[in-house]
Amino acid sequence: MLNALEVFTTVVVGLMVGVEFSVLFVINPILNALPEDSGQLGHAHGGRMLGAVMPFWYIGSVALVLVWTGAGLVITAGALLVLSVVMSILLLVPINNRNKKWTPENRPADWKEQLHRWERWHYVRVAVIMAAFALLVTALT
Repeated sequence: MLNALEVFTTVVVGLMVGVEFSVLFVINPILNALPEDSGQLGHAHGGRMLGAVMPFWYIGSVALVLVWTGAGLVITAGALLVLSVVMSILLLVPINNRNKKWTPENRPADWKEQLHRWERWHYVRVAVIMAAFALLVTALT
């Protein structure tokens, strides 16, 4: 049973890292290359879609890692995942929540700067969750 839970934990956290990695290095560059302001509309749609599932995925990942507390690497991985949740709530979600509601008619003059700020914080968050995943895999294997 424990081996199955180790695999499940690794897959859940690994897929979350993969999704966030692809947002950063695949989806965002595609959206940012779209003409005029089409990218912002894509960001808004993506924010609505992923914003509906990622809170559960992040919290679920933290909960799964808590099952494995005891080893130093797992504790560090869990702390990094908690840090990513705190970063998300304090830094990324507020920007994302505003962006989800923007249309060409109502978005603020600094909308591009706000999206760039979100992307910069997302780089940091991806680095944090990648480190957490690496520690978790090392601890569980």
